[in-house]
Amino acid sequence: MTEPHSTPLPVFDHLLHLSDRRGTFEHALLTEPERSGGYRTDDMARLLVVATRQPDPDGAVNGLAGLAVRYLNDAQSYAGPCRNHMDSKGNWVDQPSLEVWWGRCLWALGTAAAHSSVGLVRRVAVIQFERSGKVRSPSPLAMAYAALGAAEVLSVEPDHAIARALLTAFADSESSAQAPGAAVMAEAMIAAGTTLDRPALCQQGLDLLNGLLDDEVVDRQPAAVAEMSDACTRAAGVDASPKWPDAVRAAAAWFEGANGSGEPMWDSLTGGGFDGLGSEGVDRNQGAMSTLAVLSAMQNAQRFSAVAE
Repeated sequence: MTEPHSTPLPVFDHLLHLSDRRGTFEHALLTEPERSGGYRTDDMARLLVVATRQPDPDGAVNGLAGLAVRYLNDAQSYAGPCRNHMDSKGNWVDQPSLEVWWGRCLWALGTAAAHSSVGLVRRVAVIQFERSGKVRSPSPLAMAYAALGAAEVLSVEPDHAIARALLTAFADSESSAQAPGAAVMAEAMIAAGTTLDRPALCQQGLDLLNGLLDDEVVDRQPAAVAEMSDACTRAAGVDASPKWPDAVRAAAAWFEGANGSGEPMWDSLTGGGFDGLGSEGVDRNQGAMSTLAVLSAMQNAQRFSAVAE
């Protein structure tokens, strides 16, 4: 078992720098927002998750949560499917669909409903969750994300019919454990199995996640490291094995330099995450997805470590 050690606290300065009144820009050229790329529901969903599960958030972090809720509200159609890409002028580029961003939207809204410190955000998140939670996606990964959101809603509203029906639909499906985002699939199985009292499904998720731990992690990309961190954090809540907290701490350490390059994958002063790790070294552009990945991993690791001074 790895002894708890100091993990840096999340820093939101760069995330605030990437954001304007419409949303958080998807791309950056080094530290500067690349406005021409616009915004993505995928990123705004991750933003809402990170902002609402931050302990004792200040006004700036709560402001980011409000920004994300508004963006996701605009992304949703009345029928439930979601748009993904908004340009820098506020125009939607795509049509509503049930792709993975629909699932991430529900994941985020469920997380906000359960964890936001702002009552209005919690109430609005439930309303928006109900709008998109009535439909189903053919994508196993989209359904896994949606299931995570449903489990969060049920953690605070056990009788919520829409959330329970959505989570049950995922639990009853024959989702492919080999689909991209297997860590998310494992986490959703654990969440569904625990919430619906289906021990076999929970164990299936733990077994899948345990197999992923055996894979080499040194060359993973930021979002994949954050997904493993989330899944292992959930696993630690249902299984006492020390391997789960160890994996959460290892994910944070990856961003601090315990990776294939031996170099940090974030700017610890601003909280900006570097976009990728490849054969030519570190991609030092600091876009939204990588920045949210490092913040998420550091949040999780705080639960299993001494607080850094």
